[in-house]
Amino acid sequence: MIRAQRIIKNFGDQKVLNGIDFTFEAGKTNLVIGKSGSGKTVLLKILVGLFKPTSGNVWYDNIDLVTADKETLRELHMQVGMLFQGNALFDSMTIEENIRFPLDMFTTKTLKEKKEQVNLCLDRVSLNDINNKYPSEISGGMQKRVGIARAIVLNPKYLFCDEPNSGLDPQTSITIDELILNITKDNKITTIINTHDMNSVMEIGENICLIDKGYLAWQGNKEEVLNDKNEVLHDFIFASPFLQKLVESAKK
Repeated sequence: MIRAQRIIKNFGDQKVLNGIDFTFEAGKTNLVIGKSGSGKTVLLKILVGLFKPTSGNVWYDNIDLVTADKETLRELHMQVGMLFQGNALFDSMTIEENIRFPLDMFTTKTLKEKKEQVNLCLDRVSLNDINNKYPSEISGGMQKRVGIARAIVLNPKYLFCDEPNSGLDPQTSITIDELILNITKDNKITTIINTHDMNSVMEIGENICLIDKGYLAWQGNKEEVLNDKNEVLHDFIFASPFLQKLVESAKK
């Protein structure tokens, strides 16, 4: 469980987040949604520890990220997996070396043990026999799955995904959503996904917070999205005519 407690973030005179209070539950896909410029990316960076809030606390179970000492933070960060929007794979490294990178950085495992762990993670994301390939030699969807494999190679307790479906076709996006959901359930991970993809919201949105102009504008789950009368949520859902038709069809 991760708890954002009264998070305020200012950049100079600009208040980007205003009192965000939300609990991200373990074993669930927790989605942070909102329009561009709403503050959701800043919130994600605060939750990860890349930004410090102007005020407020971030609780990882019973540890406050904001006030923790360096040793506690190091131990905590070893329990965190991160899937970046652009995959952030190293072009000069093979797929195996990319996935192995966190193991090289944070463990004293033997090379044999690392290879075994890499292969387990590749199998988990349904990729086989690509260990010696380079990122440029595989598709964008496969690169995203490699990114997931790297994010879970340390068996994290917490998993952050920044726009995991960015740049992917609809079918591949569904595959990635299902993969993240299954990994979350199987390992009881606290998974936090930053997205504006309504397909993801409707497919895997088990615990959702909608950020608007720095405020927590709505919270709920995918079953509540369609019938809720919240105006900000309504405007977000009906941002495109296609989504409006999709939602209206689902109500019938």
